[in-house]
This record gives sequence, structure tokens and C-alpha cells, in this order.
Amino acid sequence: MIKRSSKKFIEELLEKNSDWNVLDIGCGYTANKRADVICDTQDLSHFYKDRNFIKLNDKILPFKDKEFDFVITSHVIEHVTDVNFFIKELQRISNKGYIELPTILEDNLVFENKNDHVWHTEFDDVNNRLVISKRNQYLEPVLTVSSAKKFAKYFRQSLILELLWEESIEFDTKTENNISFEKISRLSLLRKFFSKLFRNLVK
Repeated sequence: MIKRSSKKFIEELLEKNSDWNVLDIGCGYTANKRADVICDTQDLSHFYKDRNFIKLNDKILPFKDKEFDFVITSHVIEHVTDVNFFIKELQRISNKGYIELPTILEDNLVFENKNDHVWHTEFDDVNNRLVISKRNQYLEPVLTVSSAKKFAKYFRQSLILELLWEESIEFDTKTENNISFEKISRLSLLRKFFSKLFRNLVK
């Protein structure tokens, strides 16, 4: 089962269950404060000197079956080449967790995502399924990662998918990219903006 949730709810859930063994994977320098184990492809052992850090060197996660009570995966899935295998690995090492992902809008708005992300992600609210498809750049980026974080303070639901899963992660992947689309240019948007502004000024 996978469903929409919120980061606030997850933080409260972890506080209530202080005995849970929690893994935060792919978190970089921003590991959850409740994480007992931190895992990343970068060697961040120098940063997490007082915490249990494990470097990921292979596709197979270096953990036993059901080793964790809860696993946090924040802004990771969109980077992973073999996304099917990675999700199966999450289900192997735990029976519940939190997944945070950019919406297609956020993914297109941010400069850095253009080269770093492999997938677009959506959530099917009717069937409660994560939908993963090959990434398209629909519009020219206008935000940096840091400015996107400021936007998220007010527009989080439009920019971030927050999902809680238990027992299983229902998902579909669409690896074919047959969508034809017209890219939205910044120049075109600016022209429309200034045209509208000018019309309002001369009224």
C-alpha cells in the first residue's frame, strides 16, 4: 500500500516510534535526525562522524532482509537508472517508509534537474500507485535548487510528492518516451507577460 502523506506526519510518526530502526538512504548532507543508519553513494563518513554511515558501492543495498523498521528515500528515485530494482530493494530491507519526489512541474523548473534526473514521477490517486515515466523537459528551467526550496515553503504540494508506503510499493514504469510536445520557452512567456503588462498600463 502506498498513499499520499506529509513530511510533518512522518516526523511525528518517527517521534512516536523512537524504538524503530530507521535508515535514510541517498540523503547527502541532510539526513533525518531520527536515522540510525545513513547510506549514500558519496563517502560522507567524515560528515557523519558520530552516526552509523555506510557507503553504497553496488545496486544491491548492503542490508539484510527486513533489517529496518522504516526507510526514508528523499529525492533519490528520480536519479536511479534501474528504478524497478531499487524499489524492490527498498521493499526487501523494510516493510514501510517515506518517499519524497519532485512533481513534474518542479522537475522542469529547476536547472540542476535537467542533467541529474532520469525519471518523472506522478501519483495515481484513483489506484494509489506511483507512476514513473521517462523524463521530458517541457519548459526551460528558471530556478536554482536553493530558490526552489524557497518556493516550496509556500507551494509544497505543487512541487513535492510526499508518500508513505507499508508492506509494498505499488508502481508502474513507462520506459518508452513517445510523447510529442511543444517546449515552452522562457522568451515566449516573457513576451506574453510584458504584452499583458503594457495593455494594462495603457487602459
